[in-house]
Amino acid sequence: MSRTPFRRARLPLAMLAALALAAPTLAQDPIADDTGEGDYPMETDEGDEPLVDAAPAVAATDPALLDAEPMPRAADSMLLDAVRTNSGFFVVGERGHVLVSEDGRRWTQAKIPTRSTLTSIATADGILWAAGHDGVIVHSTDGGQTWTRRRAAPWTPDTFDASEGVPVLDLLFTDASHGFAVGAYSLMLVTDDGGVTWTPRGVASDEDDAPAAVAAAAEDGGDEGEDWTFDESDLMLDAESDPHFNAIARSGSGALVIAGERGAFLRSRDGGQTWESRRLPYEGSMFGVLSWDGDHIMVFGLRGNVYESTDLGDSWTRVETGTTASLMGGAALPSGGAILVGANGTLLTRANAQAPFSASTVTDGDGIPQLSAVVPAGDDGFLVVGEMGADLYRPQ
Repeated sequence: MSRTPFRRARLPLAMLAALALAAPTLAQDPIADDTGEGDYPMETDEGDEPLVDAAPAVAATDPALLDAEPMPRAADSMLLDAVRTNSGFFVVGERGHVLVSEDGRRWTQAKIPTRSTLTSIATADGILWAAGHDGVIVHSTDGGQTWTRRRAAPWTPDTFDASEGVPVLDLLFTDASHGFAVGAYSLMLVTDDGGVTWTPRGVASDEDDAPAAVAAAAEDGGDEGEDWTFDESDLMLDAESDPHFNAIARSGSGALVIAGERGAFLRSRDGGQTWESRRLPYEGSMFGVLSWDGDHIMVFGLRGNVYESTDLGDSWTRVETGTTASLMGGAALPSGGAILVGANGTLLTRANAQAPFSASTVTDGDGIPQLSAVVPAGDDGFLVVGEMGADLYRPQ
């Protein structure tokens, strides 16, 4: 499907702030000379092709290919995702920032081979991967000490590749070798070599009615006397044929699930080889998905909407949250417990699957932050990240 500026305006609300802050990267001036030598040449492994996918038309001075700049206050910048490993906490965000901390209080900025905004970070068996805008994927095999760029696909002015410039919005690795990257416009990439190479994978949808709609419009003819007044039905949003894939998770049973734009939900019981497209009860966008034992999953997103299923989406139960704030990130806790964070400093927790959510508001010295991710921090409560950086928080 062609990509037009209008279509690109359909990015999920959870990403709007990140996109605004990343504007210098996205609005870069085209550089015609793609052969000139720069300070940041494309990375290669000996005997391999360049690790940058998009490439001869992409100048070596494209921000997606430049090292992130050291910034003394990077820990207070826009951060979008977090993960905890045996080495400590890792957080990612705007301008290619990756920060590491042993205790969640003192942070060190890692040297990262991109200035693109990073939206997601994942870990498996001690290996780390991070991904984000411009289709960038970087990874570390030494506990986050050094990082290698494995993929970059920034937009170029003369492109015919619909995947160029498409952001990765979430990562999932089932082990050190096998992983998935999902993103805008139904982007799905898979790897079976630990993220060294990535292959696009199409996900067929049974809900693509666009050709039929176009044919019907042409048949209608648009008579001169036709009434062009809109009624309520005309304002209803239809399902997208290529919805943004906002989040991916693996259930306790080993199934894979994707939550996305305008009620999109997909599941796979064969390791991602084939996918079944279904609809959520809520027609708005979902920004995250959590999983527990068996087929127990939860999706959350716009306007405080949360739905839970114990049969991998055959049936859903609406979960009362007591908020209309959009929920952007979350973490699964033992026994069906959960913590969710989102707009206006919203933080929701429940101790187990039977308990209701209780709400609190995260604040800091500069006001009430918009929160994008959360990870448990043991006795220190939770590490929350968002537009004002990373901080530890314990609900009262």
